[in-house]
Amino acid sequence: MKIAVAMSGGVDSSAAAAILKAAGHELVGFTMQLWNQRRGINVDENGEPLPSRCCSLDDVYDARRVAGELGFPFYVLNLEDDFERDVVQPFVQSYLNGETPIPCVACNSRLKFASLDRLAQSLGCEKVATGHYARVVHDTAANRYRLLRGRDERKDQTYFLWELTQAQLSHALFPLGEMSKAETREAAREADLSVAEKSESQEICFVPDGNYAGFIDRYLEAEGKTGDIPVRGEIVNTSGQLIGTHEGTHRYTIGQRRGLNVRPATTRTLPLYVVGIDSEHNRVVVGNEQELSRREFIAAGVNWVAFDEPSNAVRAEVRVRYRHTPAPATLEPLPHNRVRVVFDEPQRAVTPGQATVFYAADEVVGGGWIVK
Repeated sequence: MKIAVAMSGGVDSSAAAAILKAAGHELVGFTMQLWNQRRGINVDENGEPLPSRCCSLDDVYDARRVAGELGFPFYVLNLEDDFERDVVQPFVQSYLNGETPIPCVACNSRLKFASLDRLAQSLGCEKVATGHYARVVHDTAANRYRLLRGRDERKDQTYFLWELTQAQLSHALFPLGEMSKAETREAAREADLSVAEKSESQEICFVPDGNYAGFIDRYLEAEGKTGDIPVRGEIVNTSGQLIGTHEGTHRYTIGQRRGLNVRPATTRTLPLYVVGIDSEHNRVVVGNEQELSRREFIAAGVNWVAFDEPSNAVRAEVRVRYRHTPAPATLEPLPHNRVRVVFDEPQRAVTPGQATVFYAADEVVGGGWIVK
């Protein structure tokens, strides 16, 4: 087949390309230039660029080098404007709304796969391959593409792929879906790739130091919106009593325990956690561990992968963040593409802005965005 390969410059996408090349496929490599490094937003107090190991110019160079080592053409797609509009700006606004966003989901489905699908079709490519640890199989009887977890549960990345449509899944190819990380790195070594020993990147690509609040401050300053930067406000308990102050609601997330500027007397009996963020009133709400747990929540923007939107309740294992162990729950469909999730047992730190993904064994049933 002729296959378009998304290349990040890391070991996973490079190994995926090597595996497909060894299998005899015709490849065309693409790297997406996403974050505009020239804007100078990601700098330290001395004006020096913050180190980045994802989506940087060095990564573009590494991807080009791997394509040369494997002997296939390589192109760079400039998606900086699209990325800022569709990923970065919603990320900032979500924090300002008192949420904790996960931008990698929207980046995958709405930007990367959408762009590569269009480009692949224009070049006559049958598939779009990436280095994700996931699997896609076609169910002939149901005439449906099914999204399955990667065999290596520790590396499974279906949490970031639940928004993919049937059309996108029909073109998706995940060569690493049956492999472990160790096997992937060994495949890169066997292909003698220059990135075989390259370390992984865990941070959000446009926040290289992991300081989300600092990025938001710098971004709003660069946009001339300093008046939108969250300011000092109250920290209250679940009874509404004032027990401390904060320096901006964007510095907190549900479940956070450290860094709470509360009066010492309030923490002598039980540890306190952030249990709510009230951006409208510029308040951070804290409570004990029991108050941190929730039995149910509402998700919006639901995408059903395993079947069309159901009319009746569905049982599933539900994940509310990437490292959360899926817990049994009942999914109750609601109007306007929403669903009520009711857990069998309360779960900690259900956080607005995060993605929630529904599973049946290894299969992704669907997913949505936690709103309340």
